[in-house]
Amino acid sequence: MLPKYKRVLLKLSGESLMGDKSFGMDSDVIAQYARDVKSITELGVQVAIVIGGGNIYRGMNEAETGIERAHGDYMGMLATVINGMALQAGLEKVGVYTRLQSAIKMEQIAEPYIRRRAIRHVEKGRVVIFGAGTGNPYFTTDTAGSLRAIEINADVILKGTRVDGIYTADPEKDPTATKYGTITFQECLSKNLRVMDMTAFTLCMENNLPIIVFDMNKEGNLRRVVTGEKVGTLVS
Repeated sequence: MLPKYKRVLLKLSGESLMGDKSFGMDSDVIAQYARDVKSITELGVQVAIVIGGGNIYRGMNEAETGIERAHGDYMGMLATVINGMALQAGLEKVGVYTRLQSAIKMEQIAEPYIRRRAIRHVEKGRVVIFGAGTGNPYFTTDTAGSLRAIEINADVILKGTRVDGIYTADPEKDPTATKYGTITFQECLSKNLRVMDMTAFTLCMENNLPIIVFDMNKEGNLRRVVTGEKVGTLVS
C-alpha cells in the first residue's frame, strides 16, 4: 500500500490521551497511538507530532484560576512536554526512533527546536515530537502544529480527535448533525465551523496546507488516512 503523503504533521489533543479518565493519561491510549504511528512509518511516511496539554493543565481561564494568562500558558507548555515524553516512551517501546524537541530550553530531557535539525531527523525516518508549543504565550498548540507543519514542509496536517470529522453541528449534542467529506477553508469560515483556532486555521489557509480531521481513537484510522482512504474530513 503506497502512502498518499510523504511527510505529515500529526496534531493530537492532550485530552485524547486521557482515554476514559478525567485527568492525566491512559497507557492503553498511548500504546495504541504508538502502534498507529509505527504502522505509517513502516510505509515510509515521515512523521512529526504536536500534542496539547489539556489533560494536565489548561491555562486559558484567568478569572477561574487566578493565574495570569501568560504565566498559565507557560504552565500549559510544560504540560505538552510531559505528554511528549510519555508518547516518546510509548513509541520507543514499539521500536520507533524518536526525538523530542522543545521550544523552551530544557537540555536534560529534550533537544532545542532547530528547524533544520527537525527536518534532518524526519528525513532519517525518526519521529519528531514538538513540545512546548511555539514557546510563546497566547498561542495554542493548534497554532504550534500549523507553524511547525509549514516550517518542515509537511504535505498535510492530520488532526486526530475524538470525532470522526467535521459536522454541521456538534454530533455529541445534535443527533441530526451531518458530516462533511470535504470542505473548503472559505466554507469553514462562512459556516463558523471551529476546526482549529483562527490563528492556526489562517496559517494553513494562507499557506495552502490541507487539514484532515479524523478519529484517532479508532485503531488503524491513521494508516487509512495516509494511504488515501476516505476517512474523516478534508479541509483544503
